[in-house]
Amino acid sequence: MRYFDGKPPETLRFGSPWPEGNFTWVSKTTEVAPGFHLILLQGTWGADLEVKEISLAIDTADGIVLIVGCSHTTIEKIVDAAKTTINKPIHLVLGGTHLLPATNDQIKSIAASLHDKWSVHYIAPVHCTGEIAFAILKEMFGERYVYAGLGTTVLLGPKVTVKAEAGQPDKKAMDEEDFRTYRQAMMQGPFRALLGEDNKRLAQMDQ
Repeated sequence: MRYFDGKPPETLRFGSPWPEGNFTWVSKTTEVAPGFHLILLQGTWGADLEVKEISLAIDTADGIVLIVGCSHTTIEKIVDAAKTTINKPIHLVLGGTHLLPATNDQIKSIAASLHDKWSVHYIAPVHCTGEIAFAILKEMFGERYVYAGLGTTVLLGPKVTVKAEAGQPDKKAMDEEDFRTYRQAMMQGPFRALLGEDNKRLAQMDQ
């Protein structure tokens, strides 16, 4: 309203900051470079609006490295589509799994499916996965749960690890001190009232 004095034109015309850029609309699952596939799915999770979401599936010597955004179309459907597209085992799933709206039983079922049905070898869940899902996935995947976050460099290969900060050893997952302080923060933080029975679960894990 400020830019058009309250009277915006019916048709807005814009230039481009990249006038020589070659942009292509992705309307279906597409191989954009040899071994690099954009997986396009449409769907919802829980109360989400229906969205289209793109994930990146990379064909590597060790299997598929699947990089997901927020998995609004469900992590199971994305994994299944990637495996169908490339027809190789899933070596690593990295990204948000959107399990915040899921119940404990749903998370356990999804974690078991990723581990057993789709035989995901390594998992590195981030942001919208949620605290309880982090714990359940860590229990399910054990040493093959990779702790990753903003700025993390993940080292690929038969064994997936995380590049350490200067002078520190490589880490494969959160250490016990990380888990202890994380659980304490969750139990004392602003979301503790929403945890319900999960608060007791975290307390038991902290003992």
